[in-house]
Amino acid sequence: MTIHETLTDEERLADLDLDQLHRLVGLVEYDAARDPFPVSGWDAIVWAVGNATQSAHYFQSVWGMNLVAYSGPTTGNRDHHSYVLSSGGVRFVLQGAVDPDSAIAEHHRRHGDGVTDIALAVPDVDRAIAHARAQGARVISEPHDVTDEHGTVRLAAIATYGDTRHTLVDRSRYTGPYLPGYVAKASTFVPREGAPKRIFQALDHVVGNVELGHMDEWVDFYRRVMGFTNMAEFVGDDIATDYSALMSKVVSNGNHRVKFPLNEPALAKKRSQIDEYLDFYRGPGAQHLALATGDILRAVDVLRAEGVEFLATPAAYYEDPELRARIGEVRVPIEELQSRGILVDRDEDGYLLQIFTKPIVDRPTVFFELIERHGSLGFGKGNFKALFEAIEREQEARGNF
Repeated sequence: MTIHETLTDEERLADLDLDQLHRLVGLVEYDAARDPFPVSGWDAIVWAVGNATQSAHYFQSVWGMNLVAYSGPTTGNRDHHSYVLSSGGVRFVLQGAVDPDSAIAEHHRRHGDGVTDIALAVPDVDRAIAHARAQGARVISEPHDVTDEHGTVRLAAIATYGDTRHTLVDRSRYTGPYLPGYVAKASTFVPREGAPKRIFQALDHVVGNVELGHMDEWVDFYRRVMGFTNMAEFVGDDIATDYSALMSKVVSNGNHRVKFPLNEPALAKKRSQIDEYLDFYRGPGAQHLALATGDILRAVDVLRAEGVEFLATPAAYYEDPELRARIGEVRVPIEELQSRGILVDRDEDGYLLQIFTKPIVDRPTVFFELIERHGSLGFGKGNFKALFEAIEREQEARGNF
């Protein structure tokens, strides 16, 4: 039985036992009392989109997410529609402007559909903000309470790369569906028989793209301001093809529940995927979200049937004798992975299975990764060349290479 079959739709990531959490996202034990900026985990991924109503329908009907809360004109919010959706321990908040002068409309005009806020759950908002301020972070929302009949949430926010922010959330005194100002809301359409349900259960990591020469600046920001540690580093031949290159470093909080790979372009013969992203997003931002699943084969089959397009992997990848020797035994025959285009990699801790969608928005910017971990704490280093070559083929087809 896979993890997604053992959970009910109402369960959150916090309800999973430690073994399940470790398998999904590679958690490690750590002492939160010694952490200057303790982060419990992800709270929400907030998006600015051109049509929140249709985006909410898409994530429900294609990705199997559940609508749980809403804010908009009918609740007194004249600025924007905001739909809150969940899947396992993942919460997406999709915001689309109603007022033409809304800041969300301006964000969307500049960046297109994308992530505005990577909100993090913290046990002590004031302590975290005090530490961040002392370390030079730009505080864009001071600690404050928001309250309704369900209790109180304490919030604050700091700026990070580009127009992205981290809202810090303590909802330990709150029982409502999301935040004050939101009402509980369920889907208004009846899912057809066989419709996708619970495709993914957790958020594994969020990748940020920054400008050339700024990666180390933001690595230092997460280390200094938020107490994150360097988890991995990929440079040079690790992360290059014959035509394009980038550099990447990974930072994570103490328990590894929150992981941020940070990429910057590197000089090469042609424009890298990072260059393309920065051009079309008009600056730094979140490039892709890795969604952890307990059954990647089922997830790919269901999503492909719903029209989701994945990057293609050539047959030569699976026929390489070095690959078969390196990965050893995995839970399914490699032929099953090949038929779906799923990549596999192994490190000293175990192995992982992963696959990447094409961009899910109009601009060639944001996409998803599906990942199934079996002990591995890595990011598929052995797959980088095959992945980047697949992205290059898509760039060339778009005329952006």
